[in-house]
Amino acid sequence: MPPREKATDKAADQAATETPTYEDARAELVEVVRTLETGGTTLEESLALWERGEALAKVCQEWLDGARKRLDAVIGDSAED
Repeated sequence: MPPREKATDKAADQAATETPTYEDARAELVEVVRTLETGGTTLEESLALWERGEALAKVCQEWLDGARKRLDAVIGDSAED
């Protein structure tokens, strides 16, 4: 039988499925990196943090890519006038 999930684990899982704002994702990513750099975590915790950091980095990149597309569209529209 698998161990029971803690309430914090469920909250983390739920938060992981929702797309955070760029600012929230970046702030959490900074904390993940800080925790990894500090050390003192188990291998399993470190792997989970690494995976979360990768997911957050992807979210940040998606936000930046979307912002770039919007800017390109506005610049393109301005150039056509």
